[in-house]
Amino acid sequence: MTAICLLRHGETEWNAAGRLQGREDIPLNAKGKEQAERVGQYLQRTEFAAVFTSPLARAKETARIVNGYIGGLPMFESGDFTEKDYGLASGMTVQERDSHFPDGRIPGMEPFDQIEKRAMSGLEGIRRRFPDGLILLVAHGGLINTILALLSEGRIGTGKTKLFNTCISHIISDGSSWQIIDYNRIDHLGSFGKVTSI
Repeated sequence: MTAICLLRHGETEWNAAGRLQGREDIPLNAKGKEQAERVGQYLQRTEFAAVFTSPLARAKETARIVNGYIGGLPMFESGDFTEKDYGLASGMTVQERDSHFPDGRIPGMEPFDQIEKRAMSGLEGIRRRFPDGLILLVAHGGLINTILALLSEGRIGTGKTKLFNTCISHIISDGSSWQIIDYNRIDHLGSFGKVTSI
């Protein structure tokens, strides 16, 4: 059985300002680094087989910090897990986006089915490579929510779930399908867990 611990990256200045953050390579801010340290401490007794990460800096930095606590495991970058492209809405607040694009049609925004296709391709790649392992996957709110929406048939995820920075979600596969075990957990943050989420 393949198990994946989905971890959203730590906070960035764009997260703190409530700005939509897609392919822009925004680094973690001080709070985001502290969040990564806390989740690393929380996971340090968990036996992972490897770490996968989006190639964007905020995810890679979160993965590097956490990996320091869980044993310095092999770390793999995959473009399948990069954040969705928000097109011309990137950098806008939700209010600005809704004002500029009231009909919801945003030029250059990556279609949901395209995000879904690459995310599932990435998960299948992990499953083939680690058919009996526990993997840490550090990615992004939009990407993780796409996975949650697909696996829950729309009950949670995109449009319904606000994922916190460094929240943890678990999915497992028996080789034929994926199942959500839990999602959006922030036990490790305590009172520090009240963070902006886009």
